[in-house]
Amino acid sequence: MNKKWKGFSPYKILGIILGNVIFAFGLAAFSIPNNFLVGGGTGVSRVLEHYFHINLSFGVTLVNASMFLVGLFVLGIEFSLTTLISTLIFPVLLNRMLAVEVFQHMTSDRLLASLAGGCLIGIGIGFVMRMGGSTGGMDIPPLALNKKLRIPVAVSMAVIDTMILLLQATFSSTEEILYGIVSALVTTTMLNQVLLYGAGNVQVLIISRNYEEINRMLQEQMDLGSTLLPIETGHDRNQQKAVLCILGNRDLGRVNQKVQQMDSHAFIIINSAREVRGRGFTFDRNLP
Repeated sequence: MNKKWKGFSPYKILGIILGNVIFAFGLAAFSIPNNFLVGGGTGVSRVLEHYFHINLSFGVTLVNASMFLVGLFVLGIEFSLTTLISTLIFPVLLNRMLAVEVFQHMTSDRLLASLAGGCLIGIGIGFVMRMGGSTGGMDIPPLALNKKLRIPVAVSMAVIDTMILLLQATFSSTEEILYGIVSALVTTTMLNQVLLYGAGNVQVLIISRNYEEINRMLQEQMDLGSTLLPIETGHDRNQQKAVLCILGNRDLGRVNQKVQQMDSHAFIIINSAREVRGRGFTFDRNLP
């Protein structure tokens, strides 16, 4: 099997597909019928539909395909492969679900719709990311800006999402805006819960005989900081080192996948890190 596809087992591929199904259902059954503000590529597609009369599903396909090409040329083919499944199937799923009449009338209570839609969207996106995949779309520009201009992903993502929401606010009622904000907050909460019980960052301790290779991968391929800790294995009494790394939730799936490719017997301990201070977190890692 091609090395780039090695980490994508049938289980993970099915998980990514399931996450996209949940994501599309949340949008088609609750958010879009009620004209709630939504972020990401779907939000951009709503703007295109309103101002340029471009079909919503086609707009999603256009945005995702464009962002896929950006990821391919800026972030590389390996990252783009993680977005390919979502890029291909999400627009189709959304289009099919929007065509199901019963989904357009799931509830007449807009508050209930905003809560249910937010939960499903957050669960769906979180599930895709836990499987080591990516929803593609507007997740890619922040990563590209971080790679080229060193702009923190969280900052650029917040700015881009805010701009998308503001553009939709120009043709939405006050109630639609407020319900959209409620739905977005629920989405963020559920996404974090699915990723790692609401933790903002993750502490990963990796015990493997291939610690040197894993350490280089974290620093050179993932652009993450790491620390080597001297340890002694309990059974064989071997002197070696463990790799300690603090990373964001979005990187967890890819790091876990790469480590498993390097050493399928690696022992990986994952803990939530509620607050992290220092270079690369509270100030730019490139500062002297």
